[in-house]
Amino acid sequence: MAEKKDGILETVKTIFWALLIAGVFRTLFFQPFFIPTGSMKDTLLIGDFVFVNKMAYGYSRYSCPFAMCPIPGRIMGSEPERGEIVVFRHPTLNTDYVKRVIGLPGDRIQLRDGLLYINGEVASQEAAGTFEEVFERQGSFGTVPKCSNGSVGEGAICTKERSTETLPGGRNHAVLNVQDYQGFPDNTDTYTVPEGHFFFMGDNRDNSTDSRVDQRAGGVGMVPYEYLLGRVDRVMFSSAGKRLVYFWTWRGDRFFKKVE
Repeated sequence: MAEKKDGILETVKTIFWALLIAGVFRTLFFQPFFIPTGSMKDTLLIGDFVFVNKMAYGYSRYSCPFAMCPIPGRIMGSEPERGEIVVFRHPTLNTDYVKRVIGLPGDRIQLRDGLLYINGEVASQEAAGTFEEVFERQGSFGTVPKCSNGSVGEGAICTKERSTETLPGGRNHAVLNVQDYQGFPDNTDTYTVPEGHFFFMGDNRDNSTDSRVDQRAGGVGMVPYEYLLGRVDRVMFSSAGKRLVYFWTWRGDRFFKKVE
């Protein structure tokens, strides 16, 4: 009986230490994150699995699960660079989002005819072919993609125009366009990023609820520095299916893929 109790105690201790180590690793170094929506296509696809580099921007109370870190503001912090892909806590919805940093503190951001202007300087776009995907329900949310080739049936090919956008400073990345809108989201007022905040956008420009939309309307708005969780550098694993065990849906060409 004593040996049985000792065995149970050792098992409990092993589980405790394993959970503690995993918690410390997740808090201080890398946090796993599955891409749930298509707002960052084609840089990040629904079903991509990434590790969030939490050392990149330092730590705030949101670095811990359930925002339990007793940290005022941010410690050991460095600000993100324009163009980096960041996972952050939504300031009002208490869920994690992934977008690209477009505006830094003090920047003026505007879209005119689908082109991005930062402090009056246009971020040029160069045509880069099309992005193609199957029109079907994707991921755990079961969303269907928007297509620039009109209404297509289940199983048909859905296309979007792809361009390479170059930000001030020279960093470039792919952006997608479904259609040209006369008003929002291709044409906006000028946003001024407050000190200590950042402006985020999705690469799938016509299918991204981001900083162009006020938080009171369900958007991201301006995100305070303390809500940033970390930087996304690489896709570690990717699956197009609803379950990881569906190995035939794995996207082997995206394993360990560096993101730009």
